[in-house]
Amino acid sequence: MSSQSLKDKIALVTGASRGIGASIAKAYGREGAHVLLLGRTVGALQDVHDHIVADGGKATIMPVDLKDIDALSTIGPTIFEKFGGLDIFVANAGILGTLRPLAQTPMKEWHEVMTVNVSANVQMIRSLDPLLRASDAGRVIFLSSGVVPNPRSYWGAYSASKAAIESVAHTYACECEPTNVRVNIVDPGRVRTDMRAQAYPGEDGSKLPHPDDITDVFVDLALPTQTQNGARIDA
Repeated sequence: MSSQSLKDKIALVTGASRGIGASIAKAYGREGAHVLLLGRTVGALQDVHDHIVADGGKATIMPVDLKDIDALSTIGPTIFEKFGGLDIFVANAGILGTLRPLAQTPMKEWHEVMTVNVSANVQMIRSLDPLLRASDAGRVIFLSSGVVPNPRSYWGAYSASKAAIESVAHTYACECEPTNVRVNIVDPGRVRTDMRAQAYPGEDGSKLPHPDDITDVFVDLALPTQTQNGARIDA
């Protein structure tokens, strides 16, 4: 049963159309937040929207391609105009790229992974920072991966992008220390997602935790009473 711990908060979740992002969005909706669903696939976003509304929550679809860096600069002003502010930002969206030897990685693919996983999030922070600082309890959560502390062969672009976004997150956390904004990192671990299936095609995904099983940590980190800043947390 929901405690409505995020009642009246405005929460933006990227990659909200499926997987971990969709589960976080639904959890925030149950907790009373108005969830802004950002992603590329309108149909899938609509399904998440309808689920949240049917569950008694509020949601708004924001169809955006994270590769369009210039368009991302308008996200903050758009949210302010339509909703008056922002309290929670979950930087969930990411792409894997192709697992291959680093020396054989095409630069086009390298740039694509870095654009979606790193540059898009930096642009989002540039656009959302004034709103988050204006909130009485701004909360930012970046998703990372176990490949950062445990590098492995063939994961070069993805691993480098997640290491970079952790550095971005830690830097932003330091800059937000004197404010009401708290910035943290979550490593979701082995979870049943399309990206996981892409990386491990022979794995039995039915034996992995469902994304719904790891949403508690994201709710906890979004709470106004949450005090951690600059932490890296395993879900």
